[in-house]
Amino acid sequence: MSHYRGRFAPTPSGPLHFGSLVAALASFLDARHAGGEWLLRIEDIDPPRCPAGAAETILRQLEACGLHWDGPVRWQHDRDEAYAAALARLESLGLAYPCSCSRKQWRDFPIYPGWCREGVREPGKPVAWRLRSDLGLRPVVWQDRLFGEQRFDPAELGDVVLKRKDGLWAYQLAVVVDDADQGITDVVRGHDLLDNTPWQRQLQHALGLPEPRYLHLPLIMSGDGQKLSKQNLAPPLPLEDAAVRPLLHRALVAMDQAPPAELATAPVADQLARAITTWDVGRIHAHPERTATATGH
Repeated sequence: MSHYRGRFAPTPSGPLHFGSLVAALASFLDARHAGGEWLLRIEDIDPPRCPAGAAETILRQLEACGLHWDGPVRWQHDRDEAYAAALARLESLGLAYPCSCSRKQWRDFPIYPGWCREGVREPGKPVAWRLRSDLGLRPVVWQDRLFGEQRFDPAELGDVVLKRKDGLWAYQLAVVVDDADQGITDVVRGHDLLDNTPWQRQLQHALGLPEPRYLHLPLIMSGDGQKLSKQNLAPPLPLEDAAVRPLLHRALVAMDQAPPAELATAPVADQLARAITTWDVGRIHAHPERTATATGH
């Protein structure tokens, strides 16, 4: 296999929380255990969702946790030309089309029914751009490093949006273009993104881009069964070293890495040094969710 390149790619819609720490830490350890690079990309293509200062807070939180990235930070807001070129390529291949439909119009369907595929749409209305998921109808199959073989029927995926009606780029296109441009070989992220992967594999295939390996991690849930998230007001990661140390230990416990109890208050650098050496994906229990009661959050 070629040299390992991993990445952590948060959306700066707010500060990182314990669930974010687990995802960041897993991707960091996976890269460092393999002797590879770990890059940081700020996915800020949706300015209305990204309050001022949030990205800078994320950088400080990662540094407080000892998660130091390689090279400069990549910012998606600088990448308009690359995304436009990819969309133009898809359009030239007949794989992307403009769509004037509103969500309300197709609310009775489980997925967008493809009404605008043949170029018949309402004149004068703003358009989004969608991927034709029905062409090249081979099943989308890949081997997740934790959850095993994944298989999706393209007919059940729906034509995902690549560029929104408000002119903003959609996540699926941006993440595929940037992963390829940065030479990412391994994607480590939460299980909530597993069902996004089929569209990303389709886009990689259509654009002739490399297909990274994927490792989807169990989601960290709060005691009331909610996913730990900014929307659910999960507490932000602290910046104080004394508070970070036990959190790092709990994150390793949450990933079934069995860190020694005596390291729970050890310096961040010491905890990470041991965790890099002993990192083992095979220890992680392949369950889509786990409760964060053991994490103190």
